[in-house]
Amino acid sequence: MKRRGLLLGLVSWVGALVFVGAMGLFGPRADAQQGPPPHALARVIAVQERHTERLMSLPDVVGTAVGLDEMGRPVVKVYVAHAGVRGIPSVIDGEKVEVEVTGEIYALGALAALEDPAEPSEVDRLSWFDRPVPIGVSAFNATEFSAATLGCRVTDGTNVYALSCNHVYARTNSASLGEAIWQPGPYDVVMTLRKQWNPADPTYVIGALAGFVQIDFSSSGENYVDAAIALVGTNTVGTSTPSNGYGTPSSGTVAAQLNMSVKKYGRTTGLTYGTISGLNATVTVDYGSGQAKFVGQITVTGRRFIQAGDSGSLLVTRTGNNPVGLLFAGSSNGSYAVANPIDLVLAAFNVSIDGQ
Repeated sequence: MKRRGLLLGLVSWVGALVFVGAMGLFGPRADAQQGPPPHALARVIAVQERHTERLMSLPDVVGTAVGLDEMGRPVVKVYVAHAGVRGIPSVIDGEKVEVEVTGEIYALGALAALEDPAEPSEVDRLSWFDRPVPIGVSAFNATEFSAATLGCRVTDGTNVYALSCNHVYARTNSASLGEAIWQPGPYDVVMTLRKQWNPADPTYVIGALAGFVQIDFSSSGENYVDAAIALVGTNTVGTSTPSNGYGTPSSGTVAAQLNMSVKKYGRTTGLTYGTISGLNATVTVDYGSGQAKFVGQITVTGRRFIQAGDSGSLLVTRTGNNPVGLLFAGSSNGSYAVANPIDLVLAAFNVSIDGQ
């Protein structure tokens, strides 16, 4: 618990510092409405952290976060699987509590990615792309019959890597380093290209699994990222989305802010827009084979913002294309998404965004 408190305290402090810098020294960002004073946000975060364990112990509570009410005041958010969940107070330690029906939260790759895009597009994100492939398109571990999203290219200053999720590249902790990563993912090779699936076929290989952060599925486990990298080359993976996306992400990341306008480009739903609605979120994520608790997360809301197969998408600001998070989970209706803070992801591999 000391590690969690230290990390979340740092996240909170950094968020407050970024808020002060963005709203004071440099003027308001185009991506965010004016938010609450940092001290008010920090106070509610402290209340949320004190009571999250008790709230999460209630049946059908799937998460907590700090968000804003309709008046723009910070409140404790409680995410529930369905309406009518009992035992949630309306006020905790003097701070308002709001209940939001999100439904269960799922990892949106591996066991859930077998879905075709709902809307036709001039760019087929599920198909083969000439090398170097763009970011935001279908990719997956060659040995698992599924498909999700290649998020972006990152670099350690010497090598370049394709960033996505553990459950996309590393088969949810099951993979060995060196396993091949395909573009498109095996599911799309079969269903879109109408080709046979042979994991040993080198035709679709763009790189090899180079690292991943283990996901802790124990009852006491606390996770911060669902992330993996594949060693690629500048000749196999590019830095920009297809022509109907947002282009190239900025190399400069920013911390999430409440009400920040964001977007993503992913394998299933392409370019979609949303709003950051929750900070410091603790959520229970269903991986099909088990559930894992994630802390210090970002929640995003938007109409059909994310769907199965969009795991691994890079979350960026609506203007500036500054990376904010790595999307990995969401609700079945696509209106709620969960992202790891991008700086935690990059720090895990000692890399930076290979952008502009």
